[in-house]
Amino acid sequence: MTWDPKKYNEFKEERSKPFEDLVSHIVDYPNQKVIDLGCGTGELTKKLSDKLTNSTVLGIDNSAEMLAKAPTAENLTFKEIAILEQLKEETKWDLIFSNAALQWIDNHGELFPKIISCINPGGQLAVQMPQQNENILNRILLNLVQEEPFASYLKNWTRPSPVLTLDEYAKIFFENGGTDLVIYEKVYPLISISKNDFFDFISGSALTVYQERLKKDEFEKLSNEFKNRIDKYFPNIPSIYAFRRLILYARF
Repeated sequence: MTWDPKKYNEFKEERSKPFEDLVSHIVDYPNQKVIDLGCGTGELTKKLSDKLTNSTVLGIDNSAEMLAKAPTAENLTFKEIAILEQLKEETKWDLIFSNAALQWIDNHGELFPKIISCINPGGQLAVQMPQQNENILNRILLNLVQEEPFASYLKNWTRPSPVLTLDEYAKIFFENGGTDLVIYEKVYPLISISKNDFFDFISGSALTVYQERLKKDEFEKLSNEFKNRIDKYFPNIPSIYAFRRLILYARF
């Protein structure tokens, strides 16, 4: 995926709120070995590191553009590597953390047990993801790319969300030895103050997977029609977008 750090950070405040909720469930033990899967620009990884006592934290991401913005700090390092490649290594962690990244990886029924296998006994897993299957902007986009001419432009390729239900994550955690489970969905409302606010929010994430598969003029057509669909669904300004996210925590 091609990421635009500037566009992504336009909604930095909105993206940091679920991070704070997720971190609130983590138990701070001293000297933890921590990894942040899909750390993006690393700004929130540093915040995580600052909240933990004398822990070493590694942030990984496969986007050089994002990592170019990563901060520097003691006991904090970053590495350019894909999450699935990292999980092939035999390294074990006391805390595996992931904030709004795992929704880009398919087959969560296999992914989450693999992640759990990389946790030391007594270790923690903390994950936050957008609930893409329920969020209206994601549904509008998925329906749109299956229509013509976009279906032909994309050779009928789409990117359905792999995100599961709360029940399914609870089952995966329990069957893999999880305890102290905290699993819930929370709405993080976004309020539009200008016409393209909701489009701009999603263009920094879900729209990027289609951008890299389309020619410039094709992507421009898709963007324009996507804006039109959003305007029809949210005809008034201001409008509220009830953006749903999943918070998942357990010890293993």
